[in-house]
Amino acid sequence: MNKSHPILLFDGVCNLCDGFVQWVIRRDPDGIFRFASLQSELGQSLIQKHQLTTDLSTVILVDGEKTYSHSDVALEIVRQLGGFWTLLYILKIVPSFIRNAVYNWIARNRYRWFGQKESCMIPTPELKGRFLG
Repeated sequence: MNKSHPILLFDGVCNLCDGFVQWVIRRDPDGIFRFASLQSELGQSLIQKHQLTTDLSTVILVDGEKTYSHSDVALEIVRQLGGFWTLLYILKIVPSFIRNAVYNWIARNRYRWFGQKESCMIPTPELKGRFLG
């Protein structure tokens, strides 16, 4: 069966989000994940299709018909990356209300702490095929 690639939707002008995308790319040599900004046409289409929040303060992972938001995104990504990273999935035992409280606190302060860009990043030619929309 040909499984589609999970799509990570992120705030395209957020430096922290961009750093997270770069972190995933460096640890995903098999190219499991695809990326699109929340602001893109594809991002908005997936948000509408899955009836998700339009709030830009969370990354969203769309994996087939399953969706993940907030701290669950990072945990699902490390699980799918495999290898050593899978060990971080043990953090799933921390109740989501605690994980998401920390996530939301960071998200509320991300522009102040990490800044933001004028526009979405432009991927290198090698990575262009992994960026959608």
